[in-house]
Amino acid sequence: MDISSKSEDQNAMANRKYIHWQDPGVEKIPPNEAEDIQAVADQINAIQKAQWNMHRHCYSGTHARTQGIVKGMLIVKDDLPKHLKQSMFAEAGEYPTVCRYSSEPGDPGLDDRIPQPRGFAMKVFNVKGEMFDPTKTSQDIEFNSTPALDLADAKTTREIIDLRIKYGNNQPELYKRLEARPDTDLQKFRDSVRNTHLESTRQYSQTAYRFGDYVAKFCLVPASETQRKLYEETVKPDADPSDILHQWLKNFHEKHDAEYLLQYQLCENLEDQPVEYAGKVWDPQKYPWQTVATLVIPKQDSFNYELKSFWEDHMRVDPWLGLKTLQPLGSPNRLRKVVYPASSKLRRMMNGRQEIHVSSMDQIPGPPPPQMGSGMRAMKVN
Repeated sequence: MDISSKSEDQNAMANRKYIHWQDPGVEKIPPNEAEDIQAVADQINAIQKAQWNMHRHCYSGTHARTQGIVKGMLIVKDDLPKHLKQSMFAEAGEYPTVCRYSSEPGDPGLDDRIPQPRGFAMKVFNVKGEMFDPTKTSQDIEFNSTPALDLADAKTTREIIDLRIKYGNNQPELYKRLEARPDTDLQKFRDSVRNTHLESTRQYSQTAYRFGDYVAKFCLVPASETQRKLYEETVKPDADPSDILHQWLKNFHEKHDAEYLLQYQLCENLEDQPVEYAGKVWDPQKYPWQTVATLVIPKQDSFNYELKSFWEDHMRVDPWLGLKTLQPLGSPNRLRKVVYPASSKLRRMMNGRQEIHVSSMDQIPGPPPPQMGSGMRAMKVN
């Protein structure tokens, strides 16, 4: 794309009518939601206790399996159009970032050969602005490899986790129950996701967030040619080892730099782009993704045992830890506001650990962040 056509596209996107985050109807809290949310918190704690009984160690209720942790830089350039100059993206900046790759279920021993959603989480440091908690100054951002969230609202989450607890070890019976639901396809999709290299996997926020003045979802897109080529590499259940995703990731980061585009998809139509129900994909043909920043990760060891233990035993990634101008929106995020602290509290108690809220990369154990080479530096100016 030449400069003139890029400018025309940006102007066209800038002139669209976006939903303001305080517009009527953005959030509608249904009756009994608080009861559903508390029930989910109790369910997640029950899953954690079951895992503790198996491993004699307590993990997060979801995303329990760490595949790798890396350090990089989130880079915001100064050439964003006005409608994208929102919140932490209003000015150019470079933000040290630590990132964790994971598998989504709550079993830390889950075989990588089993297709399941994968996760990616970021703690971004040195961010300026009004925080939800002034004592916790990171901007936490989390992703999942499926664009729609099966736990689409608090009520659905309570129902589905109840079924998974009761019938998780009996898939025919679980599917029988799921097939009686109107959202059957959404609930069964997780078992048929493409099981491919994590470095080639696009990641999604799934839920909606405030984006400065507006409402948006966001995604993380593998951008280097090396990463994109890895999409063709899929797990072979009969040939690959049970930790193949971890091995692939480690081999990649030892040899290659990585680059991701952080993109936002702005809300224009609340009927077609619901905030309260996260089970519907916002059509990217109607509502295009727009790049606001680049995440660059220099080559490094992606599986430092000290860092893995520190993250799992002491750290919490929570979308409610961050800027008010990036406020989580909708039922799934109101659920997270209760469930995440409850999950963390139980985990620390059962493991005899304390939660540590890191505010800078200096507090993260392991080797210091690698220096970006000239090729990586070029990425931010191209």
